[in-house]
Amino acid sequence: MADTDLTGHAVLATVSHHGVEQDDLKVPMQHLRDAGARLDVAAAERSTIQTLVGDKGPGEPFEPTTTLADADPSAYDLLLIPGGTINADTLRRQERAVAIARSFIEAGKPIAAICHGPWTLVETGALTGKHLTSYPSLQTDVRNAGGEWSDESVVVDESGWTLVTSRNPKDLPDFTGAIDRVLTSVPA
Repeated sequence: MADTDLTGHAVLATVSHHGVEQDDLKVPMQHLRDAGARLDVAAAERSTIQTLVGDKGPGEPFEPTTTLADADPSAYDLLLIPGGTINADTLRRQERAVAIARSFIEAGKPIAAICHGPWTLVETGALTGKHLTSYPSLQTDVRNAGGEWSDESVVVDESGWTLVTSRNPKDLPDFTGAIDRVLTSVPA
């Protein structure tokens, strides 16, 4: 069980059906659920999500609990965007996934994105002035979108709307810890 009690909090994870980095989804999902949060996983359809390990080998399959079309951003306290190159490249091209991220931003609700996950945020046009990290290959995209990129295990930017970002699965302890701190500051 997690040390932090997140009972009453709801988190939405947006993913594609293929290419989610296994631990970028699995570790935060299990951590948040163990802490008492409700976590829904939204994909384009209600069919199996095939994760990958290191963008190569097959990881564990997961079943979505809702679809991107049915997910209501107003019902959640935080948006989680896991990485994986294929996942992130697919998500940023799905209008509904980008619209969900924009809804969180416009409502001032926190977003947590890891690895390649910030690509969806690049598409929102809302990174101007935000400080964040990501998988290193995204730094040019982040800077071109007006963000300030740095190479740190976790970055929490609370200017305007709260953004939690990390670089890769090795940063998951720092990433989940930052999510805990952010969620405990949001009324359940």
